[in-house]
Amino acid sequence: MYTIEDLKAARDELRQWEERSDRYDGNNPDKYRSDIRLARSKVRLIEGHLKRAGQIALTEKEALEQALDHAFPNAMSKEVVEFEGRRYQRRFWPLEKSRSRKTVTEWGSDWVELPKK
Repeated sequence: MYTIEDLKAARDELRQWEERSDRYDGNNPDKYRSDIRLARSKVRLIEGHLKRAGQIALTEKEALEQALDHAFPNAMSKEVVEFEGRRYQRRFWPLEKSRSRKTVTEWGSDWVELPKK
């Protein structure tokens, strides 16, 4: 179980890694990339857990996306659904890619409201 303090600590850790990366002037451009990637992933994990647990309030868009995810759990990419009289399309995009940038290691998703026909 995560707490708000865990989220603050994870965000501080991410900020520290990003600052180290910004200050680094060596010849290795990937010096802190994996540490930053892990810290970002940890922040997303903790934030998602706290939102699901109700400890952090959901934005209006997040609440709508949660309702759509619940109503259409098996929606595929670019699938169009109708929910409460409006049309929405499921979209996915890469959140994290491998070091070679050829493989997606983590996907993000959301719902986009489509204009009426």
